[in-house]
Amino acid sequence: MTLLAILVGTVAAGVGSVWIAALLGFAMLARYTQHMLSLAAGALMATAFMHLLPEAFESAAGAHELFALLLGGLVFFFLLDKAELWHHGHEHGQGPDHAHEHARGHEGHSHGHAHAHHHGHAHAGERRAGGWAVLLGDSVHAFGDGILIASAFMADMRLGAVAALAVMAHEVPHHMGDLVVLRQTSGTQRAALVKVSLAGTVTALGGLVGYFLLVRLEEWLPYFLVAASSSFVYVALADLIPQLQKRLGLRETVAQVAWLVAGIALVTVVSGLAHAGH
Repeated sequence: MTLLAILVGTVAAGVGSVWIAALLGFAMLARYTQHMLSLAAGALMATAFMHLLPEAFESAAGAHELFALLLGGLVFFFLLDKAELWHHGHEHGQGPDHAHEHARGHEGHSHGHAHAHHHGHAHAGERRAGGWAVLLGDSVHAFGDGILIASAFMADMRLGAVAALAVMAHEVPHHMGDLVVLRQTSGTQRAALVKVSLAGTVTALGGLVGYFLLVRLEEWLPYFLVAASSSFVYVALADLIPQLQKRLGLRETVAQVAWLVAGIALVTVVSGLAHAGH
């Protein structure tokens, strides 16, 4: 039953997010990207602070070790971003600011439609290489997401549900940008959709690996949950929130906050329904 739930959750998060992104991006609804960024940030933070971390700290694992792992995870993801920035900056001979934008365009961490569209045209001469770089980044990221979702399902079914939902919310704006880049490299919307969808199926592979790993190493489950939390917290605070920190009018600011709160509320409601069913 748990394995089936992991497969359903990982496929929904990995492939479902791609199709939702296609409906939004290809239907010219990219103006909702900022709302989805707010929603994703709220969902990720709520999942980490209200579900995954409490579950981990309720175990027999020591609080000191868990906090150390949380801190180490945040530093690790920071260094990973810096390494990607350095790599792209040297590969293309660009300054730090432009290299940062270029890295975001390749790595795909919740970037917007407009940036991806600009990236696709500015690097028309690198279309084939750029497309494969996006697919490789998607596949690696999806594999990690699958392991994190599996660890949440192994702890509790409701945690798995909210973790899958949080990953899906995060991946929708991410895949909107990726689909635009792949449309430039592939030439057609259908080819771009197929390629990104195949990368999304790697989430299920990560879920399977995570399931069989955790069956043998169940005592390590709290540490997987904390690792998942560090990923969610870093993505929310380092990738999503900064994209929302811009000068807006009162109406846009209220909408931004409302979608952020909606993300938190959505995770809470889904968790409550899953808990009631469980």
